[in-house]
Amino acid sequence: MISYAITDPSTLDFNHLDRDLKRFSQKASMIVYRDKSNSTRNGLDFVQTAKMFGFEKVIIHGNATLANSAGADGVHLSSLQLDEIPDAKALNLFVIVSTHTIDELKKAEVLGADMATFSPIFDTPNKGLPVGLEMLKSVTSQVTIPVLA
Repeated sequence: MISYAITDPSTLDFNHLDRDLKRFSQKASMIVYRDKSNSTRNGLDFVQTAKMFGFEKVIIHGNATLANSAGADGVHLSSLQLDEIPDAKALNLFVIVSTHTIDELKKAEVLGADMATFSPIFDTPNKGLPVGLEMLKSVTSQVTIPVLA
């Protein structure tokens, strides 16, 4: 089973990054750093430190150039960044894409994404109306890439 930790400045203390990443490494096989205000600020430190903890994939959110230059394994793109998938793949990055509809999911697959998230499945604050488990089952049967929820 894939367990994917999505971190941000509220879940990581960069003064004690080793401690925080060790905690995440005990449960997650993949980890992403997401700082929607400024991913470059701590992205390099995150990647360098996370690489010491045996994650299968260390990923930067939203910035393929930063992911590549920092030595990350991949990039997590938003549903508004689907057209950036080919550029990220050209950098030999593993690409995960956030999707919210079957059309976005199919487009992500066609453009070469390696994996996708599909949400919201359940009621989640500020994430829109939940689509439920039946929709998740339906969309996962229509694509071949792994879908995380």
